[in-house]
Amino acid sequence: MNGQGGRAGGLGGGLLVAGTTSDAGKSVVTAGICRWLVRQGVKVAPFKAQNMSLNSFVTREGAEIGRAQAMQAAAARVEPTALMNPVLLKPGGDRSSQVVLLGKPVGELSARGYFGAPGGSSPGETQYAGGREQLLGTVTDCLAELRRTHDAVICEGAGSPAEINLRRTDIVNMGIARAARIPVVVVGDIDRGGVFASFFGTTALLSKEDQALVAGYLVNKFRGDVTLLEPGLDMLRQLTGRPTLGVLPYAHGLGIDEEDGLRVSLRGAVRESVVAPPHGADVLRVAVCAVPLMSNFTDVDALAAEPGVVVRFVDRPEELADADLVVLPGTRGTVRALAWLRERGLADAVARRAAEGRPVLGICGGYQLLGEHIDDEVESKAGAVEGLGLLPVRVRFAVEKTLARPLGEALGEPVEGYEIHHGVAEVTGGDEAFMTDGRGKALDGCRVGSVWGTHWHGSLESDAFRRAFLRRVAADAGRAFDPAPDTRFGALREEQLDRLGDLIEEHADTGALLRLIEKGVPEGLPFVPPGAP
Repeated sequence: MNGQGGRAGGLGGGLLVAGTTSDAGKSVVTAGICRWLVRQGVKVAPFKAQNMSLNSFVTREGAEIGRAQAMQAAAARVEPTALMNPVLLKPGGDRSSQVVLLGKPVGELSARGYFGAPGGSSPGETQYAGGREQLLGTVTDCLAELRRTHDAVICEGAGSPAEINLRRTDIVNMGIARAARIPVVVVGDIDRGGVFASFFGTTALLSKEDQALVAGYLVNKFRGDVTLLEPGLDMLRQLTGRPTLGVLPYAHGLGIDEEDGLRVSLRGAVRESVVAPPHGADVLRVAVCAVPLMSNFTDVDALAAEPGVVVRFVDRPEELADADLVVLPGTRGTVRALAWLRERGLADAVARRAAEGRPVLGICGGYQLLGEHIDDEVESKAGAVEGLGLLPVRVRFAVEKTLARPLGEALGEPVEGYEIHHGVAEVTGGDEAFMTDGRGKALDGCRVGSVWGTHWHGSLESDAFRRAFLRRVAADAGRAFDPAPDTRFGALREEQLDRLGDLIEEHADTGALLRLIEKGVPEGLPFVPPGAP
């Protein structure tokens, strides 16, 4: 590769990282390959044709994409753009999602309507019925543009390529691989067990034409002596005619921002991280209410990165008792989350905290929950609903979504973030605005006592502001907690991305990966029966 933004004579190289299952490690491997390549002087970009995620990010041009692709762009040391994730589905429930196309929302669609199932389209869905087939041209154009401007594009699949019920309209796994004629590497999570059966079964369920693109396998999350695994890898090659291109060891804390689906552990620590000893005398305990359709819960990662800060997700009122800070995170269903808080007794528990002067922070949807009144004819279509009444804010849901990358100041420190919301907040009082322009002009949010609210996601990643906020929280909570003066969240994230690059460099067959990216699909890959119809 020439390192000058595309190979001479045409498109840059490409590779699709597929997986035997959801959460097999596709996002991590894609980010790791991007970081390894950029360290070799290769101009590389990530790509995911279609993403289902409630964790999203706003690019500098105001486009909404999946956070995993934004983190993969950081791994590649390039600015994220809408081209890297042309289709984003944001679940609004079990059966419908908001469709974000090239960074902008274009409507709500049921799963049946999107996948083109018979009888699946309502009158409002006609434009997008069978949408995945219609969108194939859009995603291939985006991939082609990235390949024109980069030496290599590392694509991430979704779920499993062997979901034969969805293959006809697939645009994110073998559909995009076939359309762009790029090789596929399949990742399997051996920690779950059954990885050999998963590799063989995934391959054998693909059609002959799809199988011709599957060039090898990557074992992820292996614990133990690799030599014990080698006989199985040899047999797998005999059975499929395809090599295993690496065995990646199990390592804690290597996940990048969560992506697919709605899963979140309510009991585990964020990122499985071990809490470092506090800088001061006390720890600080943070409880995050795991509201339905929770979105951008990655906001609290910056808190978890602070030595002595313990972050946990909770769903019962008694779990707030020992918390020094309660966070109401973003949600794609504000009215639904409000009802959930009330049903579980969490609303009353949060109100008692506020009355006692104990800190509460609401971010985006969580900020809206803290307000006095919500008028929603867009998201839930519930109309007028009374909020928790802890902040003097009235929220009206607008059809047009706010997508922005604001800059400002809070608690005397610079802060930046990103906005993704339909709710428009009117602040009618309060002690002070949360975010200002540095000259006293209110930009966003407000505070009443120890209750804070803002629409700005990512603001806690601003190091000086985060430390100032935690000092206020510790003072209000009566804790002898002092934030460490040298925690730099951006540097910690860079270290994590470098570890992903190290994982690929040290444990994958990088020569074979580079040949696939440069030369494309190997010839003569054998067919593994029975194959899909």
